[in-house]
Amino acid sequence: MSLPQKPHLARLLARILWPWEKLMSWAFGADYNPNYQSGVLAIFFLTVVVVSGIPLLLLYRVGAPYESLQAIQQQVWLGRWLRALHRYSSDAAVVAIGLHILRMLLGGRTSGPRLRAWVSGLTSTAMMLGIGVTGLVMVWDQQGQRLATAAISYLEGFPLFSEPPRRVFGDNASVGEAFFFMLIFMHVALPLVLTFLLLFHVSRLARARLWPEMRLVRFYGICLLSLALLWPLKLGPAADLLRIPGVTPLDWFYGFWLPMTETWGRAWTLLWLGLTTLLLGSIPWWWQPRVSQPSLVDESSCTGCTQCFQDCPYDAIQMVPRSHRADDRHSTLVALVDSDLCVSCGICAGSCAPMGVGPPSRSGRDQLHQADEFVRSKAWQVGDVVVLACSWGCGESVLWQAEAGLYLYATGCSGSLHTSVLELMLRKGPSGVMVVSCPERDCSHREGPKWLQLRVYEDREAELQSRVDRARVRLLACPGIDVQQAIQAARTFRQEILALGPSAAGEAAMIRCRTQEVEVAGD
Repeated sequence: MSLPQKPHLARLLARILWPWEKLMSWAFGADYNPNYQSGVLAIFFLTVVVVSGIPLLLLYRVGAPYESLQAIQQQVWLGRWLRALHRYSSDAAVVAIGLHILRMLLGGRTSGPRLRAWVSGLTSTAMMLGIGVTGLVMVWDQQGQRLATAAISYLEGFPLFSEPPRRVFGDNASVGEAFFFMLIFMHVALPLVLTFLLLFHVSRLARARLWPEMRLVRFYGICLLSLALLWPLKLGPAADLLRIPGVTPLDWFYGFWLPMTETWGRAWTLLWLGLTTLLLGSIPWWWQPRVSQPSLVDESSCTGCTQCFQDCPYDAIQMVPRSHRADDRHSTLVALVDSDLCVSCGICAGSCAPMGVGPPSRSGRDQLHQADEFVRSKAWQVGDVVVLACSWGCGESVLWQAEAGLYLYATGCSGSLHTSVLELMLRKGPSGVMVVSCPERDCSHREGPKWLQLRVYEDREAELQSRVDRARVRLLACPGIDVQQAIQAARTFRQEILALGPSAAGEAAMIRCRTQEVEVAGD
């Protein structure tokens, strides 16, 4: 089977991040791991920023910015912790977006149809950082002064002003209400633009998930609130343009560029920022998965059931009139794959009962042919289990080779696996089959584990037939970083299979195998 392969650099990055991934998996588990929920958590944190920022904005005075922040800080029961919540959630949003970028790189989700999401995501990140800087300047403490003067020095490099912008900061009196009103306008208007950018960012996803589950909202909301109450922010010294700011606390999430500017100078910092932007922006052209061909449709097999259209995570399939006139044997509509939107996940292959759609060499028919060759190549014993594991997760580990009675069969995304493959394997040899998928929230193709679960246990189209013994089928969601957990679960499953004894199909397969061995020996 010609499976898509992770980019080589993604594998290298995974090895580098292995300690971090292992730590997060141990600390949070699959359900609460922020690595797997980074996109929706970023939206949640940004929502907290907006909600907590509205009352702060009402208390803010452009004529006395620092004094208004002092008044907020003195409100122990409302203003102080609310300001801390606003800042901490802003920082948490940066962390979540950083994790989200890493997940996209690790999963090779940057190129082809995902180019729009990658570019719009980088643009949204840059805009969010700009919004954060305006918020820090609005405080008008020494940190805000440093950020404002450094930012103005960059603006002077553009021929947009009749007078040097730094004259605004000639003395304390020159920084008036107009400057802070402009900051408020940017701090409010840019988030509106950011909202449309985020909608554009997910516009090519079917059933885009924009909000975390309530258990995650409660968990991370309580964490933020506890942090704001236990460690409230301190207000730094007031800005004074007649004095050079001393050592001041710095919000590194939004002001990371400030030490570089003050140490390297504007030119070198601009060069660094430009090269970083160029590097990130060019990733879709050199960080691509190997073997990624769009799905094809066999019109003669398509029944017009619309299941592939419903299951496609990227809206890459549409139902259109047939190219030839429909008759009693053919439906009026047929599936059509948009190659510009298809990411070659193969989920359509798993959803098509007549096996009429899928990437080249990965349709349901291809899967059956390849699975049949695999089964025929083994001498099966009672209790043997085939582990069908995603090649981008647990299926790429070599640890399976040392396990007696367990046979690894690497597949594409679990959602692309046709259930007839499970039936064929149980009918022709092994005593049990176990499918190891990635966690649903960390699936490279978003919905693979969900569709497989529904097809095996809840009779979703292309369902596993009722004649198949479900006791000999096991589904497991496990991140690739925890392959030992998957191996242990497979060992336990094998013991359960041994307790069940040989199946009728398994006994027939072993008899055929022994008969063939006798015939070969006789020859």
